Amino acid sequence: MKVIISGGGTGGHIFPAVAIANELRRRQPDAEILFVGANGRMEMTRVPEAGYQIVGLDIAGLQRRLTPDNLLFPIKVMRAVRKAGKLIEGFRPDAIVGVGGYASAPVLLAGTSRGIPSLIQEQNSYAGLVNKLLARRVQRICVAYDGMEQFFPVDKLVLTGNPVRMEIADGQRAEALSFFGLDASRPVLLVIGGSLGARTLNQATAAALPRLRDAGVQLLWQTGKVYYPEAQQQAAPFAAYNLNALEFVGRMDLAYAAADVVVSRAGALSVSELCLTGKPSILVPSPNVAEDHQTKNALALVRQDAALLVKDAEAATTLYDEALRLLATPSQQQKLAANIRQLARPQATTTIVDELLRLVGTPVNS
Repeated sequence: MKVIISGGGTGGHIFPAVAIANELRRRQPDAEILFVGANGRMEMTRVPEAGYQIVGLDIAGLQRRLTPDNLLFPIKVMRAVRKAGKLIEGFRPDAIVGVGGYASAPVLLAGTSRGIPSLIQEQNSYAGLVNKLLARRVQRICVAYDGMEQFFPVDKLVLTGNPVRMEIADGQRAEALSFFGLDASRPVLLVIGGSLGARTLNQATAAALPRLRDAGVQLLWQTGKVYYPEAQQQAAPFAAYNLNALEFVGRMDLAYAAADVVVSRAGALSVSELCLTGKPSILVPSPNVAEDHQTKNALALVRQDAALLVKDAEAATTLYDEALRLLATPSQQQKLAANIRQLARPQATTTIVDELLRLVGTPVNS
């Protein structure tokens, strides 16, 4: 079996794509899997690190203001579709999976125009423009939230949840505390701004370091590469109090296991991981995303009393009031944890691969 998986741009697209590839390879060890991404984006390094071949297209998104790049956008799309078509004709896939991101559209356009069975995996509770436009061309649309028939043909929808790295739920607290050098008698706050970091979270966290020290809270603060040098300097005076700035957390299983409370953006992957790990969370949706979809992701949990929400614009003044209040209220932590666990879909990756195999007429053997 040959499959192309297209998309990327952020960890929220890349990690689900790799999870799908890993499950497919587990079922069919001789499957040939080719990733197609966008040149210059993080998938071009992350996917090879996961053990898969990737080819890059010269494609980027539209800017929110009038720029020369926007004027060239239609030309870039046409060129990317042509290159994708040549890749497809050379590789001859049995199916194509689109996970969102810049490269997804040209690959799916080229593939569906050639009659290749195709599947979209939509991570968010508010569908992206590209996926809405491509919906009529593909055969399956795997979604993570109820109510997606407002965006997609109901006969193509399969409610699967989002693929996540299942090992993130396997971390043991004792090992996690030892790994990060933390004190078992003091609470731990985990702050994660997504794979690229989050300016608002980083600024609010830096300002709150004295408050966290005075409250006896320990901190694991993933800053992202761009923000790390400044954050490292800001956290250095507080190192003796276990207030730690980290550029990237490689062992997220242990970070989640150590945490009593998590402060996070509300990207689809982050939300799915929080559900799987059952962590009491404060979500701060990014305002810099299409259709404000992170707020919609967060509200899907808040309405179930499964997380708290702080608006990005209010984070500087209220985020750490909320975080310290939650850290000091075990009963609320327990309630949020119990409710968020009910929203987890641990079989998401298996179900998506089931749909992919059915699409090409291959027997489904989990």
